[in-house]
Amino acid sequence: MTSTSHNDLVRRPFEGLPHEQDLVAMRQLIPAATMAARTTEDYGQVDVELATILPMTWPAVRRTDGTVTVGIQAPYPGGDLSRGIGQAIRQAIAQKEGTPVTSVQLAEDSPRLQDILDLDGDFEIQVQETFDFWLDPSAERTREIQQAITQANDSIMPTKPVAGLPHAYWVDAGPKEHVRWVLDADEDTVIDAVTRLHARRESAICEGAKYVGSFRAEGLAIPVWDLPKGTGVGPVEEVAEDFRARFEEALASTEPLTALERRARGGIVARQVTLR
Repeated sequence: MTSTSHNDLVRRPFEGLPHEQDLVAMRQLIPAATMAARTTEDYGQVDVELATILPMTWPAVRRTDGTVTVGIQAPYPGGDLSRGIGQAIRQAIAQKEGTPVTSVQLAEDSPRLQDILDLDGDFEIQVQETFDFWLDPSAERTREIQQAITQANDSIMPTKPVAGLPHAYWVDAGPKEHVRWVLDADEDTVIDAVTRLHARRESAICEGAKYVGSFRAEGLAIPVWDLPKGTGVGPVEEVAEDFRARFEEALASTEPLTALERRARGGIVARQVTLR
């Protein structure tokens, strides 16, 4: 078991988990998504559904069938998000079936996700269009439950994974559309890569797109492109493979920036929007 205190700040809490970038996206970018996992033998080999968010922002719920669903976007105590979520799973396992975990109490032996989950699982993300996954399989779909789900569904911004660009997500945010790409890379290195492409007029992720900045979340860099309204995910996917190849080549480059690229970088940093 990892030997950090539950009060220690962990800047990259999902490091070492399969599909770390998708877990970051579930925490920061995607309104509704799930991911299947299972606890280790030490924790009973219980089926666990990692979800973006649960009703009332509950940390977790023990289903009537004994499985556990845990909300990645819930508020968690302590400085290590992984330990908070791991403890929510442990508390849910210990609870009566059909009851939620409404708060998480950390202890010195609270497990991290890296400790409590069987890391040999697929951890494949499923982006959902509704919050129907909130329903307990054995629960009656009452009018109140249906109303709560409908209300929550109305708040969902349409979000889709970008085929050909792993861990990138298109979102229709109302007045704008964006592509946000979760990368296992340093933010300065990402800006350098954008700079190298920008100097060659190749930084647009598709026609009409514009790089607007990047931000860091759970230790990973997330560059963001704005798209013209009405673009949709299709035009991005059509050029995704080519763009990915160009971007990854630029990201891997260790050559010093040229004078032209340094000027381009200055402009990019000066114009970069502060993103959340």
